[in-house]
Amino acid sequence: MAAMRRGYVLFSILALSLLTSSVRSETKEFVLTLDHSNFTDTINKHHFIVVEFYAPWCGHCKQLAPEYEKAASELSSNVPPVVLAKIDASEETNKEFATKYEVQGFPTIKIFRNGGKAVQEYKGPREADGIVSYLKKQSGPASFEIKSGDDVVGDKKVVVVGVFPKLAGSEFDSFLATAEKLRSDYDFAHTSDAKLLPRGESVTGPVVRLFKPFDELFVDSKDFDGEALEKFVKESSIPLITVFDKDPNNHPYVIKFFDSPNTKAMFFINFTGESAETLKSKYREVATSNKGQGLSFLLGDAENSQGAFQYFGLEESQVPLIIIQTADDKKYLKTNVEVDQIGSWIKDFKDGKVSPHKKSQPVPTESNEPVKVVVGESLDDMVFNSGKNVLLEFYAPWCGHCQKLVPILDEVAVSYQSDPSVVIAKLDATANDFPRDTFDVKGFPTIYFRSASGNVVLYEGDRTKEDFISFIDKNKDTAGEPKTEEKTAEATKDEL
Repeated sequence: MAAMRRGYVLFSILALSLLTSSVRSETKEFVLTLDHSNFTDTINKHHFIVVEFYAPWCGHCKQLAPEYEKAASELSSNVPPVVLAKIDASEETNKEFATKYEVQGFPTIKIFRNGGKAVQEYKGPREADGIVSYLKKQSGPASFEIKSGDDVVGDKKVVVVGVFPKLAGSEFDSFLATAEKLRSDYDFAHTSDAKLLPRGESVTGPVVRLFKPFDELFVDSKDFDGEALEKFVKESSIPLITVFDKDPNNHPYVIKFFDSPNTKAMFFINFTGESAETLKSKYREVATSNKGQGLSFLLGDAENSQGAFQYFGLEESQVPLIIIQTADDKKYLKTNVEVDQIGSWIKDFKDGKVSPHKKSQPVPTESNEPVKVVVGESLDDMVFNSGKNVLLEFYAPWCGHCQKLVPILDEVAVSYQSDPSVVIAKLDATANDFPRDTFDVKGFPTIYFRSASGNVVLYEGDRTKEDFISFIDKNKDTAGEPKTEEKTAEATKDEL
């Protein structure tokens, strides 16, 4: 994209010179353009560099581009300068870097430290001023020293403060190592004078005090083992109940909630309803009684939770509702909840008395189209228990690549109309649940083939009628001759 822009500028200058013979000019770009030929060398020679993985067709990347360039211009005069770069990760010759650094969507921004020896996800704003502020902080020390009462610990976010008799020793080193590891998610500070901290008069070090704008406001730990300290920071920085509403101050905690490995209980209510305060109070009571038992709790405002409702296949008419999601992606649902049902239903879930909920569109009553429609409720019958060879496309209704694939899969399906052992099918992955341990779907379209004998293979070929047919014929089981060779495939992802 940068090369095309430079070409356009050059063309304009040459055209203008023919008319006016004016002096040529050139616009300086501050964002470095990387590709397979210079990516590794550029990363290796920088102590701190930020790289955007983008695709030219990506709308979000286009929105980010001017903000990213503006930030790069300002950061170029920082002391020391902060370098921003970009790489077209959709270009075939550059895809190895997207795979290596686990880029799953565009744009993805990574921070490379120490010549690429440490790589962190960029988790800051996407507008110029926010990018500059975030990266200035990230390029500095992982923990800042509190030297006076003017270095105020904020009351709007989580801050992890280490208090030490002297700023040296194994505990101090462990604290700094944890700060370096978690710096993209939390703010760290340290001091040798606890009196500079809020309510720090009686604190004696070494100790880590985590300040937070919720629940008990701060919590202490004296365990400086690396893993224990990291666990303390992560667990203590999540509220007893995470609030999901339109307040942007709550959004970082929502992200941490969903990043947690715990089983997640989500309670959606109308925040302005008559019984809202009673429901909130009871839910907090239940959360408190289950603290430390592997359950994380979220309270969502129904008015601002339409995206969550769509994801889980829910309706606002079902509010108040509780949905529980386990680590293996099973979901359990209780709709139109009464106050006295909150605690008893969660107890029933813990006791194994609640059946899983499956998100599914209605099972089609007719199936006359060449490509068969599979939904959550029919997946077992049409794929797993059908005894047939099934090519299954996982798609999204809004996906342009999926729409282009429709006539091609129709032609493939027509080609197998005389072969009842082969089925071409599709499933709307945004509206139906499916076993993600079997089908690793990270982008659309994703296509899998399941043979009659149960072998599952990810399709990675070209999207032409001939290539699909060749692939199916190679992998299908013919009647009476099941294949014995186990077929496996490591999942890869299409561009989001």
